Amino acid sequence: MSSSSRNTLRVRRHARVRKRVNGTESRPRLSVFRSLHHIYAQLIDDRSGATLASASTREKSVGGDKASANCGAAEKVGAAIAERAKAKGIVAVVFDRGGYKYHGRIKALADAARGAGLEF
Repeated sequence: MSSSSRNTLRVRRHARVRKRVNGTESRPRLSVFRSLHHIYAQLIDDRSGATLASASTREKSVGGDKASANCGAAEKVGAAIAERAKAKGIVAVVFDRGGYKYHGRIKALADAARGAGLEF
């Protein structure tokens, strides 16, 4: 068994995927990060290195300050990021799952964003 931690392996997977996944101003990268207690999403323009919009469960409008690391909270974050993207005129994004499995909270966030009008 390897001595590498689970997070180290995730970071290596993410770096491998990031070689191919790039966001532009017209089609930014929807980057997802999850911790034990919260989930975060950002729309990133990699050419200028700017974050165009963000949402997380730490915001009062989305989930509040309490720990909320479940699929319901991820759906709220997905809907919020899609709403903020549409407000800025963004309809299509490139999904960056951050080295996590496309399952559970990550899938719930992506499905909610699609349901709210974002195209992947």
